Amino acid sequence: QVPLVESGGGLVQAGGSLRLACASSDRTFSARNVAWFRQPPGKEREFVAGVEWTGTTTYQADSSVKGRFTISRDNTKNMVFLQMNDLKPEDTAVYYCAAARYLVYRSEREYDSWGQGTRVTVSS
Repeated sequence: QVPLVESGGGLVQAGGSLRLACASSDRTFSARNVAWFRQPPGKEREFVAGVEWTGTTTYQADSSVKGRFTISRDNTKNMVFLQMNDLKPEDTAVYYCAAARYLVYRSEREYDSWGQGTRVTVSS
């Protein structure tokens, strides 16, 4: 496991942007595959986007976020980012970053490291 800390959440109006960050103090973080999940109020946690440890291959969830959310990483800073543009009220959720050893998985059960989450609220 590696410690993860998310930041960057907050309250934003529909159409606005936020950039979430996931940081780790563990130097092995740069070798981990990382994903962002979110949990809307009253719903289950869902995969949003993932990035392989090299940063060259990324994955996204369905059309609900494609074209609006971009995942990236800076291994020199041990950080992964989620740029969220054109936010919608349905993007309101607690956003979590998670790390896994071998692949980017869409199932949360495959991740052994989780942050505490950062809350994003999008007002209409």
